[in-house]
Order: sequence, then C-alpha cells, then structure tokens
Amino acid sequence: MIIKSFEFEKIKSKNYKSILLYGVNQGLKDEIIKSTILKDFSGEVLKYDETEAIEKSEIILESFLNGSLFDKQKIILISRCSNKIYSFIEKFLGKEISQAMLVLNSENLDKKSKLRALYEKSKDLVCVPFYEDNQQSLGIFANKYLQNKNIKLSREILNLIIERSQGDRGNLKNELQKIENLSLSKKNIFNEDIINITNLAENYTVFELVDNYLAKNQKKVSKIINENNFENDDSIIILRTLLSRSKRLLKLKNMQNVNKSIDDTIAVCKPPIFWKEKDIVKQQMSNWSEDEVKKKIFEISNLEILIKKNSSSINLVSDFISNY
Repeated sequence: MIIKSFEFEKIKSKNYKSILLYGVNQGLKDEIIKSTILKDFSGEVLKYDETEAIEKSEIILESFLNGSLFDKQKIILISRCSNKIYSFIEKFLGKEISQAMLVLNSENLDKKSKLRALYEKSKDLVCVPFYEDNQQSLGIFANKYLQNKNIKLSREILNLIIERSQGDRGNLKNELQKIENLSLSKKNIFNEDIINITNLAENYTVFELVDNYLAKNQKKVSKIINENNFENDDSIIILRTLLSRSKRLLKLKNMQNVNKSIDDTIAVCKPPIFWKEKDIVKQQMSNWSEDEVKKKIFEISNLEILIKKNSSSINLVSDFISNY
C-alpha cells in the first residue's frame, strides 16, 4: 500500500507488520521515524544496516520465534536497504511474528524494484516514497518549526538559511536548532546573531571545498582546508553538503546517459544549475563515472555514522576530503 509522506502520520503504523521508507530525502525520513514511528514507543529498538541484517538473518528470526509472549514489543530498523534484503523480508513475513515491526530505510528504488513492488501491492505493508525537498517545502518546514518555538526571523534571513541548507532538511534543522538554543538565553535576536551562530558566514567556503573536491582540484582542496579553521561542529555540514552535491552529480550522470552531451544535460537539469557553477560542474561530470559516484555516496553515508561516535570528527572528514 502506497502512502504519501505528508499523510503518513494519519495512519496507525503499529497496525502494519512492515514499512518501507525510500527516497533521497533522508532528513524527512529521519523526522518521520522519530516523530511518528518511534513516538510513544516504549519497547526495544534494534538497528542494523542491510549487510549486517542479511548476515545475521537466521539469528534475528530465531530470536523472535523463540521469544516469550511476554517479551517487549520490538521495532527493527534496517538502513541502506536494496533488493538484496528481499529474501530476508520474505522469511520475516512468512513467520508468525507478532511482537515485532520491521522498518526498512532505503534510498532510491526504481520502478522495477521487486522490494518496492512487494510493499506497494500488499494491503498489509506500507510503502512511503520521500522525494527531494524544494524551497517551498523547506519553507513550510522552517516556518512550522519556528512557530512552534515562538521564534520570529526576518524573511531575508530565513530564505538565506533555506538557500544555504542545499535542499537538505537535516542541514536546515541543525541551523534552526542553533537559533532555538540562542532564543533560550536571548530575548531579542538580530540578523547579526543568526549569521554568527549558524554556518551562513562559512557556508560559501564549504561549498567551494566540496565543489573542488568533486572537481578533483586537489591543490585547491588542500588550500581551503589549510586556510580555514574548520571545527567538529562543521563536520556534519561539510559531509551533508558533500552528500547533496554527490547526489546531484549522480543525477546528472544518469541524465547524461540520455542526453549524451554534458552541456545538454546541464541545460535541462532541474533545479537549474546557475551559470557561475557550470564550469566546475562540467569538471565534476568529466572526472567521475556513475559507479564511482555511487561508491562515493556509500562511503559518505558510512562516514556520517562514524563521525557521530567520534570526538575528533573534523579530522576524519578532513582526511576523507584530502584523499580520493
């Protein structure tokens, strides 16, 4: 059964045995998982990535089959799912497991995906697509967040924060949380305050760093890293900007398979690539194959998990950016 992301909170997710969340909008998926699926849930949450879940599939299934009726309810969250998880899902759905719900988190699944087809066609399963945010949807999200916290910002600053978030809801939420924390200690917030506490002042440097990394301008990358005192707090914004730009590059490489010409591909890209970016985007498209970009996106996702557990996160990100 297909449910639109903005309608998901209206359904009772616990009534379904399994839910598939797929698409590029990881920020919105994280929000849905936290605010809807895990809201008021007092049981045990088990987290795996796809590789680990497949390797431990028999152990995971046996633990439920051998459990007691009095065991706590469980939610199993499996990240980075692809069609490889299909056989595990079949086994899970074929067992009489009443005390667990399975939630799959996947990026893009094409229309031919058998995993997507399974969830779309079954009335007992839920399939939720998550598409890219645009300026309007990010604006609605930001305004709702600020209204709930009783915080007022000028339209100019709000639009700037949204623009610099690079279409990433996670980046935007990070900046809004900084503003919320400031509002707890300061009654009147001015534009200068916002610029100082958010990444607005530094973001152009971050974009320059990421764009030159993807253009494989290694000397320029080293120069930017050496001339800027990036801190641990910057590591997430750098990584998410890199992820966003890498996903755009993958989209362009896919489009190039149809359009052939780099110039023609850039010309029809939506959202549009501004003329100031075109030269460096051409470099990026020339320097990476489609498979290389996919591998890089996977590496970035793994690194994001790692830096959340590491106190020297900026060192890990700098090392990653400095090497190909």
